[in-house]
Amino acid sequence: MLGRLVNDFLKEGTPDYPWGDTLDIFSSADVRFCNLECAIADGGEPWTKTQKVFHFRSDAKNCEVLKKAGIDCVSLANNHVLDYGYGALLETCDTLRSFHINYAGAGINKEAAICPAIFEVQGLRIGFLALTDNESGWEAAKDSLGTFFMPISLVDTRYPALIEHIKRTKASVDILIMSAHWGSNWGYRPERMHIPFAHSLIENGVDIIFGHSCHVFQGIEVYKNRPIIYSAGDFIDDYAVDSEERNDQSFIFLVETEGKIIKELKLYPTVIKNFQARHAKGEIGKAIAQRMRLLCEEFGTIVRWDDRLQCLEIQVR
Repeated sequence: MLGRLVNDFLKEGTPDYPWGDTLDIFSSADVRFCNLECAIADGGEPWTKTQKVFHFRSDAKNCEVLKKAGIDCVSLANNHVLDYGYGALLETCDTLRSFHINYAGAGINKEAAICPAIFEVQGLRIGFLALTDNESGWEAAKDSLGTFFMPISLVDTRYPALIEHIKRTKASVDILIMSAHWGSNWGYRPERMHIPFAHSLIENGVDIIFGHSCHVFQGIEVYKNRPIIYSAGDFIDDYAVDSEERNDQSFIFLVETEGKIIKELKLYPTVIKNFQARHAKGEIGKAIAQRMRLLCEEFGTIVRWDDRLQCLEIQVR
């Protein structure tokens, strides 16, 4: 989330600042994804059609922040991408394209919003889909802008079309990622319907589920040799920190593959300080890792701490 106070800081600050000392991990990856929790635009007016407390927008120039970390693709399917109206959404899409950053999850109509970002990395075709169950009023339609809105339900009338869309997309890619901005803001455990819904996505072709919306991380499940990140938590923002549910703590989630096979996850603990993501080292990092370990164990997921790399490791296969 690069808006509000982060945006104010970036009026004078350098575009690499929000990434703190984490850019070493980003540079080691072949491809990088994130959820973009704001419009990136210079125009637009705060959304007034519903009572919305928070409105997040970052100056268009701050797309350079994403470029500094080598972000290849972002999810726009969330509850803040339309905070400054339809014009700002269009500008966000145009700005991302001008910086050669792929996106999914929102667009000029339903067809554009559900369209996957597909690109080739190291000889593999990667597909990226993005959906959200937040802000039903922002759902894209045949002739109107919006997001890829999808209730988290196996009986919703939209569900069969979602599954067919996943199958078609998977048929043309080697690895398919589903970004899901779902559920409420708080809670260290997934909401009840998230688990069967995630399982159904895996069963129908999704290889990695990248969940977010909740401000704290949740345990990772390995289902049919596919990782489900139910919530990645917060990574960069200006939010007030809750003393119990620590929304300033998260991870960089590094997925290691061997061809089309997902082999392992490495989780590097992070903490937000002064609108900046930083490696959480020493006892703080171990405490964050221990909380994740316990949450993972509830799913039967085996987690190992690598003291040399200062990260958690999860074997997928």
